[in-house]
Amino acid sequence: MARKRPYSGLFPVAPTPFTSTGEIDVDGQRRVLDCMIDQGVDGICILANYSEQFLLSDEERRLLTELSLSHVAGRVPVMVTCSHFSTEIATHRAAHAARHGAGLIMLMPPYHGAGIRLGEASIYEHFARVAAAGDIPVMIQDAPLSGVTLSVELMARIAASLPLVRYFKIEVANTAAKLRQLIEVGGDAIEGPFDGEEAITLMADLDAGATGAMSSAMIPDLIRPVIEHHKAGSRQDASAAYARILPLINYENRQCGLRAAKTVMMEGGVIKSDHVRHPLEQIHPATREGLLELTRDLNPVALSWGK
Repeated sequence: MARKRPYSGLFPVAPTPFTSTGEIDVDGQRRVLDCMIDQGVDGICILANYSEQFLLSDEERRLLTELSLSHVAGRVPVMVTCSHFSTEIATHRAAHAARHGAGLIMLMPPYHGAGIRLGEASIYEHFARVAAAGDIPVMIQDAPLSGVTLSVELMARIAASLPLVRYFKIEVANTAAKLRQLIEVGGDAIEGPFDGEEAITLMADLDAGATGAMSSAMIPDLIRPVIEHHKAGSRQDASAAYARILPLINYENRQCGLRAAKTVMMEGGVIKSDHVRHPLEQIHPATREGLLELTRDLNPVALSWGK
């Protein structure tokens, strides 16, 4: 059964597999989820930016939400991303996810282009309404993609006054500093301080007090020892485990983006195609080979799961 609050540990983002012609690969999605559970994750996030959520139709979102929650069936908690500029649409997404068994929902602040900026009162109300509609814990995603600056003071106030909104995925510049300040200002109301961005700043973020990480689904089995050693107080072992995988994480973050997990999973027989939807470009053959060269040296679960 899915674990109850507080949630912590590894909650990687599930990629959305497509066929070579761009249709959703339903069987491939089930295999992705099974592989992730075998990677030893503490939870799974679906429909995030690394799931290509911005390239999915409303009907595809509904299908993937229901398929994923049904297939995981409580083996680990599933976090469903429900972000949208429209509060009404985000509330409908949250309620739908909750009805089908989601453990958490994730939300970016409402944003729509550089010319529309909302005040803190509107942002607060957006989170409050969506949380009420889902009636399950909410993780706020503080990421540069939105173009919205979420102050530490606002997030701490949200956590203090909205008991369901006490999880925060911080992946902005100087993440560790912001995490540390958020924990200091928010105190016990900050139930789940997480980092993201493929765990590229994981050690600094763990030192700052992060209790969870949201990487891609490429190598969570190799990221887990970093978190476990750090939690046990063995910082030297955590640092050594992190140093071993950091070149691959850096290559993923700087060269591949969301394509990396798909490419490794295709190579490992988890999925049949690493296709990404246009206007994204397919991974360059040279970049693909560089990624797989680094991955073969580490031999993560995803590289052999389906073989």
